[in-house]
Formats: sequence, C-alpha cells, structure tokens
Amino acid sequence: MARLLIVHHTVSPATQELLGAVLDGARTDDIEGVEVRTEAALSATASDLFGADALILGTPANIGYMSGALKVFFDTVFYPAQGTTGGLPYSLYVHGDSDTSGAVRAVESIAKGIGWERHRPPVTVTGRPDAGAREACWELGAVTALAALERA
Repeated sequence: MARLLIVHHTVSPATQELLGAVLDGARTDDIEGVEVRTEAALSATASDLFGADALILGTPANIGYMSGALKVFFDTVFYPAQGTTGGLPYSLYVHGDSDTSGAVRAVESIAKGIGWERHRPPVTVTGRPDAGAREACWELGAVTALAALERA
C-alpha cells in the first residue's frame, strides 16, 4: 500500500480549514490503495518520513517565514533524509495574513537541499480561506495521493 505523509503546523481556524480540505482530497473515494498519515510538525520524525511515498507540508507564514514547528521538523530530518529520500515528491500549502512568499521560498530551499522534488506549485492562501482555496487544497491532497501511488 502506498503511504502519503502530511506534516503540518495547524494553529488557527484557517490552517485547520486548509488541512481539512487536503485530507478530504487525499482520502477521496476515487483513490484506493493509499494510507494517509498526518503528523504534527513538532512530533513528526525521520522514521515517519522514511515510510512515505509522497509528502505534503502545511504551514502558516509567520513573520515572513515558515512556522517554527515546521522548521523543527526540517532540523530533525534534514541529515537523516539527505541521500535516503531523494526524489520524494512533495507538495506544500501555506496560509498567511498578507504574504506567503518567504515561507514558500524557505520550504522549497530546504526541500531542494534534501533532494525532494516538488510535485506541483504550492497552494498559497492569504486572508480567510474561500471556496477556491479549499478546492485548491482538496486537489493538492488528491494529486499528491496519486503521486504516492505512482511511486509505491
């Protein structure tokens, strides 16, 4: 069975809404054979990552950067994952009040350093998530689950 890991820092109603949409897409009845696991960024480990066929990262944009919790995840897994998870497809969603560009840039830079491959452009949402944002996150979950199936 393919495994999709979702590592997220969900601290606000907006990030909870986006995570819910990602999970709905990843767990859609149209996709079979994918185990979807979610881990809070502060508790996710390299062992969680090693079992994944694809990865979704979710974070708020805090002071122009990814959340400290997602940075802790990267600090924890960077060296163990480097060279062992090369080519892992990943996707990203980011919520910010006004700007998400610094958070996106930071995540993409670290992911590239580990050797992961961006599966699709990030979903970035500023302000209150609307139907379009939820739909984009649903699609992100679904297509990344399919990427896990393809890689498994």
